[in-house]
Amino acid sequence: MRTFHLTTPISDADLEEIRIGDIIYLNGTMVTCRDVAHRRLVEEKMPLPVDVRNKAILHAGPIVKDLGNDHYEMVSVGPTTSMRMEKFEEEFVKQTGVKLIIGKGGMGPGTQRACEKYKALQLVYPAGNAVYAATKVQKIVDAQWRDLGMPETLWVCKIADFGPLVVAIDTTGANLFEQNKIEFNRRKEAEIQKINAQVRFIK
Repeated sequence: MRTFHLTTPISDADLEEIRIGDIIYLNGTMVTCRDVAHRRLVEEKMPLPVDVRNKAILHAGPIVKDLGNDHYEMVSVGPTTSMRMEKFEEEFVKQTGVKLIIGKGGMGPGTQRACEKYKALQLVYPAGNAVYAATKVQKIVDAQWRDLGMPETLWVCKIADFGPLVVAIDTTGANLFEQNKIEFNRRKEAEIQKINAQVRFIK
């Protein structure tokens, strides 16, 4: 496991040595972008009003304080379950050129293909740290699609040392969660055999 510090805009070269299990701390621009924004782009053919090429998105529905005059303060920004975006993510990455997809939990084969083909990473932010994550948002610089409500608005954030982010899918298409499933199932079978041997007398 290695630690990397990345700053947007991110190039293919920045990511080529990073592998699953590595840790990233991110600086620069990150945009919150979840279910409805993905659906608008992919299904409704509405271009994103925010340029995320070579930048990062976060699957999150944050709590934001409106300070008036188009000024906002991030209060809480915990990740939401990324697998909900799986059916959109491959096309989303293709169309937008986003380099880092941040959220909660693993993603599937579509995201794996996108990360390998378009040289992107899927990253996992530790759950339960939404208020801490908000302290890494230095400023909200823009807010688009506010008609969707606070959780689904595209909040464009300037961030510093946002992390730790665990690499779940790397640019080779390797998937940490899928590899762990194989290992955990192998261990599970061995433990089941031990338990069966110890309780064989129980009917």
